[in-house]
Amino acid sequence: MTNDIVTVEPDDSLKTWGWVSYVLHLIVAVAAVLPGAQASIALLLLALVIDLVKRQDAEGTWQASHFSWRIRSVLWAGVLYIVTSWLWLLFLVPGWIAWGLISLWFLYRIVKGMVRMSAGRSMEPAHGV
Repeated sequence: MTNDIVTVEPDDSLKTWGWVSYVLHLIVAVAAVLPGAQASIALLLLALVIDLVKRQDAEGTWQASHFSWRIRSVLWAGVLYIVTSWLWLLFLVPGWIAWGLISLWFLYRIVKGMVRMSAGRSMEPAHGV
């Protein structure tokens, strides 16, 4: 038995699903940063479900890192929003600042992922967030 590394080429549908997910994330991220813009949490949940379902199909391909990247982005943003939510109850301005920074960070991660996917590159290994 040999221990050859086999590279699995992703099919085009994975790339399509990846773009659908990135666009849904982008809509939510831009709406979170722009005052008065509202995007449905349903869009974010739909994108998250797509990523969770399709991640296994992408296993062994360069696109697998993108599915994990988007999932981690949503989970970390959610945790950060929850942790800072008390600021809204106590003080309006610190809550607004905290959530603005989280939203910008989320937007940055989505745009970075889109740029790398467009170039056909995987996301670098996670060394933190």
